Amino acid sequence: MSDNHYQPPKVWEWKQDNGGTFANINRPVSGPTHEKALPVGQHPLQLYSLGTPNGQKVTILLEELLALGVSAAEYDAWLIRINEGEQFSSGFVAVNPNSKIPALSDHSTTPPIRVFESGNILLYLAEKFGHFLPQDLAGRTETLNWLFWLQGSAPFLGGGFGHFYNYAPVKIEYAIDRFAMEAKRQLDVLDKQLARGRYVAGNEYTIADMAIWPWYGNLVLGNVYNAAEFLDAGSYPNVLRWANDVGNRPAVKRGRIVNRSFGPLDQQLHERHAASDFINNTEDKRQA
Repeated sequence: MSDNHYQPPKVWEWKQDNGGTFANINRPVSGPTHEKALPVGQHPLQLYSLGTPNGQKVTILLEELLALGVSAAEYDAWLIRINEGEQFSSGFVAVNPNSKIPALSDHSTTPPIRVFESGNILLYLAEKFGHFLPQDLAGRTETLNWLFWLQGSAPFLGGGFGHFYNYAPVKIEYAIDRFAMEAKRQLDVLDKQLARGRYVAGNEYTIADMAIWPWYGNLVLGNVYNAAEFLDAGSYPNVLRWANDVGNRPAVKRGRIVNRSFGPLDQQLHERHAASDFINNTEDKRQA
């Protein structure tokens, strides 16, 4: 165990430089740090995001809607560089006062409707366009059970396990053990559920799959935190089967690279304004 004998002070004080990966952007207050308007493109749906798991949820759904022929789901996706503090601009804070990606502005109404929190964006778009959310009460409720399961569980995986295993400036055994145990418990919950059907909420592909896959699908496939071996991903065969099944969908392959600013250049599409951008504007093409 660690020899760290830290004792919390009576009143916590913010240390602006704590050596952590996100020390330069994390702060204990909300609101804008600078004035800057957000860009607005040609489509009614304006997405401001980054290709993290939370950002991927929304772009996967939008690409799935477009694959169904829902032309009204065309969208502009603008890259928000959170490491540079762009989420604290006055324009972004106006769309999401919590300064977290993704944030959506729907200009099909006057005034535009702002939608924030990734799970709520999925629900908003599914209801707006009438796809990927069952209409019957039982199916809808089961889908929302798992959507809200993800919204409650992912912070333990990302801010908990992922942070201490991958990003923290020091490796703390207690913290890693604590959150690894919870990550594995969640994977076991998901594995047992997926033993019951092809998809998370049954045999129908829904926004629950689109919410969960960027976190837990990417995790077991080794695409986040490089932790698949550490968490023994092979012991969750149903999650692995589902992760590959969903990951091979063309719309998922497109959606997961939108607003992506890391990884192989051909897997980075910083901004998306038209379907042709996947062919012409990935970073390998732009930098050629």
